[in-house]
Amino acid sequence: MRTICAPTGTPRTANRQSPLPLVAVCLGYFIVILDVTVVTVALPEIGTSLGAGVTGLQWVVDGYTLVFAGLLLFCGGLGDRLGGKTVFLGGLVVFTLASAWCALAATATLLILARMVQGLGAAMMVPASLALLRTAYPDRAGRARAFGVWGTVAGLAAGAGPVLGGVLVTGLGWRSVFFLNLPVGLTALLLTVRRVPDSPGDRSRRGLDMPAQLAAAVALAGLATGCIEAGALGRTHPAVLGAFAGCLAGLVAFLLLERRSPAPVLPLALFRAPAFSASAVIGVLLNAGFYGLLFLAPLYFQQVHHYSALRTGIALLPAVSVVAVGSALAGRLTARSGPRLPMVAGLVVGAAGLLGWLPTGPDTPYAALVAPMACAGFGTALTMPASTAAVMEAAPGERSGAAAAVFHAARQTGSALGVALFGTLVAGHLMTGLHLAVVIGAAGFLIAAALAARCIPGAGRTGRGGHKAA
Repeated sequence: MRTICAPTGTPRTANRQSPLPLVAVCLGYFIVILDVTVVTVALPEIGTSLGAGVTGLQWVVDGYTLVFAGLLLFCGGLGDRLGGKTVFLGGLVVFTLASAWCALAATATLLILARMVQGLGAAMMVPASLALLRTAYPDRAGRARAFGVWGTVAGLAAGAGPVLGGVLVTGLGWRSVFFLNLPVGLTALLLTVRRVPDSPGDRSRRGLDMPAQLAAAVALAGLATGCIEAGALGRTHPAVLGAFAGCLAGLVAFLLLERRSPAPVLPLALFRAPAFSASAVIGVLLNAGFYGLLFLAPLYFQQVHHYSALRTGIALLPAVSVVAVGSALAGRLTARSGPRLPMVAGLVVGAAGLLGWLPTGPDTPYAALVAPMACAGFGTALTMPASTAAVMEAAPGERSGAAAAVFHAARQTGSALGVALFGTLVAGHLMTGLHLAVVIGAAGFLIAAALAARCIPGAGRTGRGGHKAA
């Protein structure tokens, strides 16, 4: 039987009610998510400046998300062991320094390496951020609202990335999109040190299962590498087949190591809760569709309609301007009715938005794409905070860091695969690949909606056996 220890001191109610912990965590999370999308409209200028081809530019995007996804499980366990605040602060320092490296990179290779180090910092911050919010806002309704704001920030960052990137690239050049992280990162660092209460760590936990972590990273890297390089080399090229073989070998090794490990990096018991396992799958499908579209839409606007970086960013406003509204609404709905309703509704609306790109052609007027982009953005924003709440409610409190890591690893894996797969589909012919990509993305959204309807709890229920929440 698990022993629950009461705190020995008086809770710091002021800290728990203060918005400053939420502000500090959200500032760090903002730059993490911003850097997934901010480079999108900067890619043509980066390619020209550093002499990078299409495959190199895909790696500029996916180098970040691959390391981000690949190390989330490890960093989630690290947060459970050392405490969320320590790991979050370390991640902020790494991310901010790596951003300066990105801004100063003289070659495409150095930029890709710097992006990978950014991914390490992001992986440290994200699971720790959720653990910190869970500690700072202990009641269920307050936590749901905090997750709603956190999701709103994620949506704003993802949506603001292309627009802000267009403005910065046009006015100051592509390096400015990375310099932007420096003042934000330093502000978040100072606020976190002074205002954020720590989430408890358990230093008595066993080791962090490095062999299994390495095997998982190999599996993910092999899968993404195969998808990316298939567009340039062909699906039957030995390097592509070797990457997929490495993915399979890494996955098998990971599962075998986890079964035998006394301290697994991925606690398989978490997946016994249907809400948890369903949310992880939904995270992959959600991000694959949405971030895949965010990768393709700028290519369509720039290559087919010859938009500038600034005009491309403005053209994406329908997809991003509704994100804040959708995320805020998701927080309210989740607090009142549970996560199922906003997840199902958001995924169906998002699928409709993706399918709205099917009639798109070289002569399609921009006005015809406004509603599809708005539906895709709103649906994704409605789903994201609710799915986060579902994961955190389904996991035991002492596993909150690991639970957050699993969910965000799933989401970032989806982002990486969306860019890799959709980028490969358009390698031969942009319009044909775009049409196939949105069909695949919409199908993923609808599968996710069916999973949410079946497995995610509704009002007054939790993901752990369906008992009413306290």
